[in-house]
Amino acid sequence: MRPFTYERATDVRAAVAAVSRPGAKFISGGTNLLDLMKLDIEHPSHLVDISRLPLRDIEELPDGGLRIGAQAANSDVAADARVRTRYPLLSQALVSGASGQLRNKASTGGNLLQRTRCPYFYDTAAGCNKRNPGSGCSAIGGFNRIHAILGANDSCIATHPSDMAVAMTALDARIDLLDADQSVRRVDITDFYRLPGETPHIETVLRPGEMITGVILPPPPPGRQLYRKVRDRASYEFALVSVAAVVSTDQETISEARVAFGGVAHKPWRSVEAEAALTGRPATMATYRVAADAALRDAVGHGHNDFKIELARRTLCRTLAEAAQAS
Repeated sequence: MRPFTYERATDVRAAVAAVSRPGAKFISGGTNLLDLMKLDIEHPSHLVDISRLPLRDIEELPDGGLRIGAQAANSDVAADARVRTRYPLLSQALVSGASGQLRNKASTGGNLLQRTRCPYFYDTAAGCNKRNPGSGCSAIGGFNRIHAILGANDSCIATHPSDMAVAMTALDARIDLLDADQSVRRVDITDFYRLPGETPHIETVLRPGEMITGVILPPPPPGRQLYRKVRDRASYEFALVSVAAVVSTDQETISEARVAFGGVAHKPWRSVEAEAALTGRPATMATYRVAADAALRDAVGHGHNDFKIELARRTLCRTLAEAAQAS
């Protein structure tokens, strides 16, 4: 363990000021950062503890939406009656992730910022452009069963691990940010994450010293919400493929649909192609297959993960069929 200093932030503005010093990082639940420090992947020289800041509330908004504080625990969000009733997609995604103990510690903001579980990222002897820019990507040509099939390139084929972020992407969530200069801004979750490009180590649009203070959920969309996660074991496992779907039907015709994938890309993957293929068409398996083909048209396997393309197609079709049947 490398030496570091520690302070507990007393208020939000003091927190962003404290983390502006070189080598400083925020720590909340620590469910990801502490592992990264132990494995010599993250090397903060100063930790700013924000876990006790007054950002735990889940608040009603005038338009019928909710604002979830960045320090709200995953377990508290999943159990909230308003979330379970209006945004069951989010509750389902949260419960499918990690273990009960980890969900009790993991914060909303921390969940959004957790880093990939690519084994080459965690192996400091392997080449990884995300961990060490310019060192290459050992997953390409290596054992890449869990890796990306959409939005990747030769610089990185890692996937984003969050279930919560996939659900929030389908729900059109927005993220509130506070900058080191005390300015605030709000970013759509689809714009918050970056694809690898030539800089896979830069994963979000966060500026240095910027902190997530909350997540805005707009009024719930019409129709049935459903989250399906396919993984190697029934619990405490990251997704091979997951699908967040919202389907609204009118006399057996799909009037509105939202689709987001997890486990397939560098970020939660919103499929506007699938949504366009679904809207205005009959709620039939033939329609779902057309949507799945549209969603996976540009998918590329890398050997061990070729199966994920067909798995993603089948998972989407099954999820859409179940959601449409009950909408």
